[in-house]
Amino acid sequence: MQMLGRAMRMEAREAAPPAGAGGWSKWVRLNVGGTVFLTTRQTLCREQKSFLSRLCQGEELQSDRDETGAYLIDRDPTYFGPILNFLRHGKLVLDKDMAEEGVLEEAEFYNIGPLIRIIKDRMEEKDYTVTQVPPKHVYRVLQCQEEELTQMVSTMSDGWRFEQLVNIGSSYNYGSEDQAEFLCVVSKELYSSPHGLSSESSRKTKLLQARGTRM
Repeated sequence: MQMLGRAMRMEAREAAPPAGAGGWSKWVRLNVGGTVFLTTRQTLCREQKSFLSRLCQGEELQSDRDETGAYLIDRDPTYFGPILNFLRHGKLVLDKDMAEEGVLEEAEFYNIGPLIRIIKDRMEEKDYTVTQVPPKHVYRVLQCQEEELTQMVSTMSDGWRFEQLVNIGSSYNYGSEDQAEFLCVVSKELYSSPHGLSSESSRKTKLLQARGTRM
């Protein structure tokens, strides 16, 4: 009698429908390009208009299944991992060697709108960084007396850099001492920005400019 009761309970468990509303199982197996992924129906249905949501809800999408019952999807499994993780937690996480273009292609196939926008924004930011114009070098030639050299060099800042000092050979008497004159060449790098070249000048930069270029 005990063995008969145990057998009846086992048959009842085998005949019981899958858990979940309407007989649907909570877990779903996907065979993507030969690689099996296991996830929940709730995860796949997070984006209602996506291919995966329609697939797990059985909306007129004919998809074969493998011998284990997993949905067969003929796509690259390499890029499916980030797709599935985005549906799980809403963030795009990529390995350093993974091409964003590949993930974008898959996101468009599965019709996951928020992910498509995130990847496109990332790619646009990278394109802007790559296409930025290299820094432009600006040079100034300043004429000064010998006694002014130390002060002028010490007041250089804001990216200005000393390049060359040329003795122009002229001299004049200043009190009891002879004073030589020099040409001081300085340079600065100006980087591109969305609003043109960066050209802000501080008080010290203006001091250099005030000395002027007297050739």
